[in-house]
Amino acid sequence: MAAKAKSEAKQANRSASPKRTRKSAKPPEKPAMNSRQTKLGSRHDAYRELAERYASGAAIALPTMLSGHARRMHVRACVLDDHAERIDTHAQGTQEKFDALADDLYSFFRGTALLFYRDIAGRDAARPKVLLLGDVHPGNFGVMPNADNIPIFSVNDFDEVTYGPYSWDIKRGATGFLLATKCKGSMKHKKRRKVARAFVNGYIEGLRHFARHATESRDVFRMDNAPPIIRALFDDAMTPRSEWLADKHHDETRKGFRASDELQPISGRVAEFQELIEALAKRNGIEPGGRFGELRVKDVALRHGAGCASLGLVRYYVMVEGPDGDGSDDLIIEMKRARRSALDGVVPTGDLDPGDRAERIAAGQRIHLPHGDVFFGAVEIEGHSYMTRERAPFRDDMDLDDLDYDGWRQYAEACGHSLALAHARSDEAGAVDYDIEPAILQDMEPHSLFVDDMVCFAEEAAKRVKSDWKAFGRDYAKGAFSRRVARYD
Repeated sequence: MAAKAKSEAKQANRSASPKRTRKSAKPPEKPAMNSRQTKLGSRHDAYRELAERYASGAAIALPTMLSGHARRMHVRACVLDDHAERIDTHAQGTQEKFDALADDLYSFFRGTALLFYRDIAGRDAARPKVLLLGDVHPGNFGVMPNADNIPIFSVNDFDEVTYGPYSWDIKRGATGFLLATKCKGSMKHKKRRKVARAFVNGYIEGLRHFARHATESRDVFRMDNAPPIIRALFDDAMTPRSEWLADKHHDETRKGFRASDELQPISGRVAEFQELIEALAKRNGIEPGGRFGELRVKDVALRHGAGCASLGLVRYYVMVEGPDGDGSDDLIIEMKRARRSALDGVVPTGDLDPGDRAERIAAGQRIHLPHGDVFFGAVEIEGHSYMTRERAPFRDDMDLDDLDYDGWRQYAEACGHSLALAHARSDEAGAVDYDIEPAILQDMEPHSLFVDDMVCFAEEAAKRVKSDWKAFGRDYAKGAFSRRVARYD
């Protein structure tokens, strides 16, 4: 009866929803390409064609079949494609990102999603489609504010969201847990495999829960219902706003940002960002008053050195005066340059259209999170698309270095459950027009085999990432990522 009521409720919601725009199934005409010399970024269409041909059943080699020098050249080309604009414009933070990629295997995995997804271009096309998070790994779950400024735990990075087979998120997540437990937890292989299994099992159990209870429209981990490992994270994250502002943002007058290696005040642009905040508030239905005060912008700063994959992308922090007017309760709104999803062109989407750039990211957050951050949205700055969100004193991620084996297993299960919630909402708030949970649960049968398949995939992928990281380090040391045009042999 619960499943029937849920199906009827979904049908009613779809009938009341505006008609969604779908992409044409016919691919666009492809320009001719020079195989010897190609401008950076232009291989996007080539990989789109590769994905379409693989998904259609054509016999075609994927990059995973490359080895030796050919694989090294492939890794180099993917990194150059992904960072073409940042290299071309000498964007601040680009060198810092390359340093981070070369220094640490797990950071390399986090910062090279494009490389990971080109390896599986077109795969799993027949599996049920969901709104994918797109970059699942242990660092992309955490505590954040919801619409009522109450801390919740969930998926927390929506930069890569797009529609595609649910298995893509599980494959990247399982690979991420294998690598993180190696690099952060120094675990032996057997235990690392068990942690990856815990992540996949957590996802399955989460889907079973939502299929049975139909609570995905309101269910999320809070301080009162989270498992012990997540409750401990809530406790660690609860910093008073005034202390957080004083420690990380305010100058000595509490009227603006202090200058530091991370923050570069640009106070002359306050009027410009005041207009952006007012436009964002209007679109999101944010009324002045309460904790928003008068929505008056006090100061603006460039934020340097944040993130991993997004290092080198421009981001701004906007300080909005709180209701008390004394600096103790100011709001910090982040505006980060949006880019094309790393999955775009290689993931089988069916006819589901995720939208473009920052609008895609904002829509992804609204779909994945019930009652999420009210400042999540999109603005345009100097002709470029920027996603927006609120920074908060209790926005925090798990300190992976502090987890023991039991902690890793519990955390992996919680992350799997949270990913299941995000996917389960694809038919509640997203463009999927059928009951997604039973469809995925059936597709995974037998579940024990599915878990083993995902972990085996992750083991092979992790080995490949390690080999690619070594190839990247060799190339980086020889200056391979300072040029605008690359040759592919």
